[in-house]
Amino acid sequence: MSDKTVIVAGHICLDIIPNLNSIPEGQFAAHFQPGHLIEAGPTVIATGGPVSNTGLALHILGIPTRLMGKIGDDLFGQAVLNIVRSYGAGLAEGMVIDKTSSTSYTVIISSPGVDRMFLHSPGANNTFCAGDVDFDQVAQAALLHFGYPPVMRRLFENGGAELTELYRRAKATGATTSLDMTFPDPASPGGRADWPSIYRSTLPNVDIFLPSVEELLFTLRRETYNRLEQSAGSNQIQPGVTPELLSDLSCELLSMGVKIAVIKIGDRGVYLRTADREALQRMGRARPSDLSAWADIELWATCFQVNVVGTTGAGDATIAGFLSGLLRGMLPMEAVTAALAVGACNVEAADALSGICPWEVTLRRIQAGWPRHPLLLSSPGWQWDPEANLWVGPGSQ
Repeated sequence: MSDKTVIVAGHICLDIIPNLNSIPEGQFAAHFQPGHLIEAGPTVIATGGPVSNTGLALHILGIPTRLMGKIGDDLFGQAVLNIVRSYGAGLAEGMVIDKTSSTSYTVIISSPGVDRMFLHSPGANNTFCAGDVDFDQVAQAALLHFGYPPVMRRLFENGGAELTELYRRAKATGATTSLDMTFPDPASPGGRADWPSIYRSTLPNVDIFLPSVEELLFTLRRETYNRLEQSAGSNQIQPGVTPELLSDLSCELLSMGVKIAVIKIGDRGVYLRTADREALQRMGRARPSDLSAWADIELWATCFQVNVVGTTGAGDATIAGFLSGLLRGMLPMEAVTAALAVGACNVEAADALSGICPWEVTLRRIQAGWPRHPLLLSSPGWQWDPEANLWVGPGSQ
């Protein structure tokens, strides 16, 4: 196994994405009414969830990758295995087949000008536990990335004991550990779980935490999330997110044990905050090659300009770009830029993987002067770095 191998474990499902481009922009609500027949175009069938989205994106980007997910012994499960195998021999070898569960699936309703909606069946993901991870392989890998515990029942029930145990065992192998979240149905058990308590018990063994700002606020600062959502009139809270809020959130995450916090902010880009050099030293085998350059950093970088076709898996692709940059020895500014570039490539296709380009192609696009969306910050202590094309916060030493 390569010394740069990443194991991506957690949620996997079959994504069913009907083409709804026949609906004129701005008329989505008028068409989705009881009794209406809506004519759809061809449907994209793809694997979804971080095991597929992040794992296969890392594979495309040239990082040795192993996948660990759980599926049922059914037609959807066979479809998942066939799709994963189509990307490379051996990629499906770590999949667990549960004969007592169905395969998870998601119907993704995405129309131009409207945020996505999901019809999701958790299936076998609800039975995933620490015992489904092959820790012998983790012990030989550089990094374990795990995603979407809020929609995996065994991992958040009983106070998140199974998730905490999973990260304790992973960290004990010497691997670097990484965690991604997803936004649960607020009325579901995952939406009602005590996530602040789960974070306090789990994050001491999580080196890299990469939630979206919506996921982080919903699970950690529910009152703040509700206030921002109410003021925005929808779940698009990003316009109300300030540098001060991000700094406060990231400091809380670092105090819980996270070494690198990456907060995704939709079309406003990515925020990065890192711990001190001593903490980074304890990150495991995939720790940054230049600890001094990575220590005590606060950055906010904006998205690249693209023609958006779909946003399915955009956050997962952004994570793949960031982890690729870290494993390749990039500096923080470079890794954040790579993250946003891979995320931008993702949204140029309807599914999660068709838009992802090989690493060298992505870098050439950045080097050719790929334009970014502007972001104006007027908060004290923030300075624009024209060479890196991003904002540097007062938390940078």
